Amino acid sequence: MTEPTTGKPAIPQKPSPLSGATRPLPADYQLDPSDRFPLIPQVPQPVRSAKGKAGAKSVPAAEAEKAPQTASTASATDPAPTVASSAPAQSIDLSVTVGSAAPAPVVHSIRSSHSRDHKPLRIAHLYPSLLNVAGDGGNLIAIQRRAQWRGIPVEVVAVEKDETPDFRTFDIVLFHGGQDVEMAVAATDFARKAPSMREAVAEGVVVFAVCAGLQLLGHRYITNAGEVMLGAGILDLETRGGPQRFMQHAACEVTIDGVTEAVVGFENHSGLTELGPGCEAFGRVIAGAGNNGRDGLEGARSGNVFATYLHGPCLPKNPWLTDQLIRLAVGRAEGLRPARVVLAALDDEMEKRAHEVALAKAIANRGKRTALEPARLVRGQKG
Repeated sequence: MTEPTTGKPAIPQKPSPLSGATRPLPADYQLDPSDRFPLIPQVPQPVRSAKGKAGAKSVPAAEAEKAPQTASTASATDPAPTVASSAPAQSIDLSVTVGSAAPAPVVHSIRSSHSRDHKPLRIAHLYPSLLNVAGDGGNLIAIQRRAQWRGIPVEVVAVEKDETPDFRTFDIVLFHGGQDVEMAVAATDFARKAPSMREAVAEGVVVFAVCAGLQLLGHRYITNAGEVMLGAGILDLETRGGPQRFMQHAACEVTIDGVTEAVVGFENHSGLTELGPGCEAFGRVIAGAGNNGRDGLEGARSGNVFATYLHGPCLPKNPWLTDQLIRLAVGRAEGLRPARVVLAALDDEMEKRAHEVALAKAIANRGKRTALEPARLVRGQKG
């Protein structure tokens, strides 16, 4: 795309997304009324005169409901920026120039003029009603919002117990944390989902797993009580329950496509995870216990599968990591190499402040095994 003749490109200011999930989100993800960036545009209130005279006209409800649609349609028909003729035939440029009056950033490529021409990102959220601890559901919201703020359509599908979809039809799969009781239920059910998940991973579907998700993607998890939960074997790792709970702010260095950044979160687990030669670490510990408090490794990674012990939720405080997952998923959805996908910049001042605070807390606790010492588990206690 050509550069503007004057001035610098404006950074999108995170307006209300033009495209929401085509399926309703789980009940536990109902948005707060005070949310400044609602997924569903608010219907304008009737317009009345300043003094509230009886003869003042108000906007009929039917017309008010049409107002957001009219604005959305106008945005979608705006002319596309000029594209250099020398651009590769299959390249996609998601960086855009947005004026202060524009209602939302629009995604452009050399083959389309607006975001509705792009394939939506399809997200599978595993066991949202079963594995829902430590705020991990915020990871879904972070991915959804950061994609939609850029005009990238998103579809969210909740995949619960006894449901076995073809995971190859998704671009991102989220597999979050839970306690041993819920995890045992998920492990039994996940055994039926594992073959489809393995096929999806082989085809490059992006997977982001946290805590229990990490453990169940491995070969097995053995609890403190001696219960064995078999995993999918997608990640070459094994986890055993340990005598101490790691529970504190943590951080690690993560490298994706040659770029290294600090990733922050909150660890809360007693599992001791050992990686095999078939996978690498998600990151290297800056502060916290990581996988086992000994080897300085945090989480696991194999291809487009990213697994970590960091709760928090992790992704809202780590916009760089969130965008890496989106970038990889967009590349897969559009049939492009991720290196040829460029996301529009966002104003991440709030996210960066949250990241800095979390990193400072992690550094302040560096060297401790838990935030509450001593925090020992009684043998046989679940945790």
